[in-house]
Amino acid sequence: MSGAKRGGGLLVAGTTSDAGKSVVTAGICRWLVRQGVKVAPFKAQNMSLNSFVTREGAEIGRAQAMQAQAARVEPTALMNPVLLKPGSDQSSQVVLLGKAVGEMSARGYHGGRQERLLGVVTDCLEQLRGTYDAVICEGAGSPAEINLRRTDIVNMGIARAARFPVVVVGDIDRGGVFASFFGTTALLSPGDQSLIAGYMVNKFRGDVSLLEPGMEMLRGLTGRATYGVLPFRHGLGIDEEDGLRVSLRGAVRESVVAPPVGEDVLRVAVCAVPLMSNFTDVDALAAEPGVVVRFVDRAEELTDADLVVVPGTRGTVKALRWLRERGLADALLRRAAEGRPVLGICGGFQALGEHIEDEVESRAGSVEGLGLLPVRVRFEREKTLARPVGSALGEPVTGYEIHHGVAEVLGGEPFLDGCRVGSVWGTHWHGSLESDGFRRAFLREVAAAAGRRFVPAPDTSFGELREEQLDLLGDLIEEHADTRALLELIETGAPPGLPFLPPGAP
Repeated sequence: MSGAKRGGGLLVAGTTSDAGKSVVTAGICRWLVRQGVKVAPFKAQNMSLNSFVTREGAEIGRAQAMQAQAARVEPTALMNPVLLKPGSDQSSQVVLLGKAVGEMSARGYHGGRQERLLGVVTDCLEQLRGTYDAVICEGAGSPAEINLRRTDIVNMGIARAARFPVVVVGDIDRGGVFASFFGTTALLSPGDQSLIAGYMVNKFRGDVSLLEPGMEMLRGLTGRATYGVLPFRHGLGIDEEDGLRVSLRGAVRESVVAPPVGEDVLRVAVCAVPLMSNFTDVDALAAEPGVVVRFVDRAEELTDADLVVVPGTRGTVKALRWLRERGLADALLRRAAEGRPVLGICGGFQALGEHIEDEVESRAGSVEGLGLLPVRVRFEREKTLARPVGSALGEPVTGYEIHHGVAEVLGGEPFLDGCRVGSVWGTHWHGSLESDGFRRAFLREVAAAAGRRFVPAPDTSFGELREEQLDLLGDLIEEHADTRALLELIETGAPPGLPFLPPGAP
């Protein structure tokens, strides 16, 4: 396989949100780069509270950062020019080319702003096409959102602008995948349908031969091929887009299934605060053998936890109110008084402080924090975006910062950019726990404070585990997709003469 020609590409769309577009896009990127193809990911518009800071100080979705890692390239703002960060059910912060440009309601965004951004996103895509052999685009939601088609810049809007072929991914685990493939196609206009090259089944369990009659019927009905049937695999939910949809009951994120090195396991409870952001911070904890991570929303679920994490949030004041209403705030105060470990990250760190002045995010003005750390926070309109490097607990640490709140640390022991008082730690740094030596040192401190005979594994490498996951995604594409046909799509576009399925959209 010699590689795709410069500027080719493909759009990975989905029958629904969470159909698997992000992981399929990452898998195609990893498969292509292993074939010697210089490839980049792209998502014109992303709605997510999980974000990342690039080297140039731009904020993009973590899914695109993960896809860039799959492609073995450095992530840039070009790969995700528009990021929407929900602040409520009605409005989101708009991040354009890596910088926040204001809050906007859904009606206001879809009422004109989104359409005007098409030129920006197509320019970013063209820059990538001029640099890379191939660009693998990820859509959002479904391309058949016919109420939003006029202003669409992320599904068929970008496919039409770039003349990219489209492969539609369907999650068969949900049921109704054939109807979803057919209906998605039949609701599109003739021009849009001409780019729908075919389909890919995701999360299949069982004997593929039982699926083949359905795929043949689908081809007969649509004139389009199924480009792959990807089997269900555990542990592929890496860097999901949306923390709003985390399932609380039994939501244990684990990368490694291995017994603890010491005599005890370590139990970590993550408070599932409203507008939870960058909950991927705890993935590195879950990667440690013997560490059990779960998301919780009730005070009694903190009782048996050895460590409680108050994670980042897009709404610090709202999260504080939620913690108090549910009795979690009192439970955190009791833990601190008993010397039991608590870690606050970003918005969680701010909530653990003494006082917050917020005329920006919540516009609530003066708000009292939980008072567990000697920190006062003032929200500024300019967002801090940084990739800090430092040390803590005798180990080197890297991370990234995304916050409007500026913390004034008034005491305690220094801890990264924040502080520590007894068994309560706080920092703005996301991603710090991905630094292996620091994570092990921190877990040893937690185990000692919790009275657990837990010993961190001496050789767990979060970076290597992430690479293994990305290689597994590449393997899924290589082993279960029609890679020859996919490469032809990337190089030459959608097959000519694809039939129109009525009724279509106007």
